[in-house]
Amino acid sequence: MEYTEEQVEDIKNRILSSLERVIDPELGLDIINLGLVYGIEFDDAGNTEIRMTLTTMGCPLADLLTDQIHSVLKEVPEVTNIEVKLVWYPQWTVDKMSRYARIALGIR
Repeated sequence: MEYTEEQVEDIKNRILSSLERVIDPELGLDIINLGLVYGIEFDDAGNTEIRMTLTTMGCPLADLLTDQIHSVLKEVPEVTNIEVKLVWYPQWTVDKMSRYARIALGIR
């Protein structure tokens, strides 16, 4: 199926909303507010790529978060294939967190 730009934007917004339900268990906040998601790509075939990072390179939660991403994105009907790509550049810092996340964690 070929989607219009508006439809793709709507789908990406629903993907983003779904990703807000993926919680980092160590911090108790979602990966969107933590600033871990660097990009979302979606094509007409339903292939979806999530580019994200982790708070530290050795973080043991990569598999858990990837599994949660796959789980929540199954609820977006247009998504047919999901690929999660871990990237390390730019390096994650607390500056990438939303204001909400910084307040919740007591960071100024």
